[in-house]
Amino acid sequence: MMNNLAVRTISGVVFLALMVAGMLFHPIAFGVLFLVALYMSLREFLNITMGDRWILQQKLSLLTACLCFILIMGHIFWNLDIKWIACVLIPVLAISVSTVLAASHEKVEDVSFAFMGFLYVGLPFCLMPVLAGYGGDFNGIVLLNVFIIIWCSDVGAYVIGTLLGQKPDSRKLAPAISPKKSWWGLWGGIFFALIAALVLNLVGWMNYTLVHCLALGLLIAVSGVCGDLFESVWKRRYGFKDSGNCIPGHGGMLDRFDSSLFAIPAVFVYLTLFGLL
Repeated sequence: MMNNLAVRTISGVVFLALMVAGMLFHPIAFGVLFLVALYMSLREFLNITMGDRWILQQKLSLLTACLCFILIMGHIFWNLDIKWIACVLIPVLAISVSTVLAASHEKVEDVSFAFMGFLYVGLPFCLMPVLAGYGGDFNGIVLLNVFIIIWCSDVGAYVIGTLLGQKPDSRKLAPAISPKKSWWGLWGGIFFALIAALVLNLVGWMNYTLVHCLALGLLIAVSGVCGDLFESVWKRRYGFKDSGNCIPGHGGMLDRFDSSLFAIPAVFVYLTLFGLL
């Protein structure tokens, strides 16, 4: 039987290969990959927060997010009339109506997670086709740059955090949420993210000025840490170690995308405000 390190390595390589292929190969491959990731990530969040309560509302939340993603894909890549995105409001309204008509309203406050799940998980995924459709054609390299910086930031945070952040006198970043994360890890992640942004600029993958590339590197690193910690809040609150077990040795899909759920909207806002998108 393979040891845990081997399992983590193989599954990590496969996941990385699928991600890169999906962002570079074809919009259909991109759509299928991220639609599956969206569905699984949102389902894991709803399972963490709602469990087996309000199942219909959970399904409607999943339908809302997936429908929104598909319609945006259709608009960006296949010229689907933007008016059809209004259809997303149908399952949103159905969540409210079905809640009112429910036989019991015990723990009705949990229904709020059905709405929150769309904003927290669904919206960032729905912004991904917008970034991948930069320039009017499929251009997954823009989104791939974001993930490369996130991955480099994670490596930097782990390496520097392990070397310097686990000493008795090292200050922890958020001990009540994630006891192992340190300020050394944060600085290490930022440093690696800036190096990655610099290299991506030099090789021509990030087609912005160097100042914008470095600013994006910093923004992605910081927002990624916030996304990681935000997911940890929910897992700690409800007693989950991992969001799921769909990726052997790595936990759930939400665990793999938690950083990007904050980084993607942050990048979208930055690129939009500076007229780069």
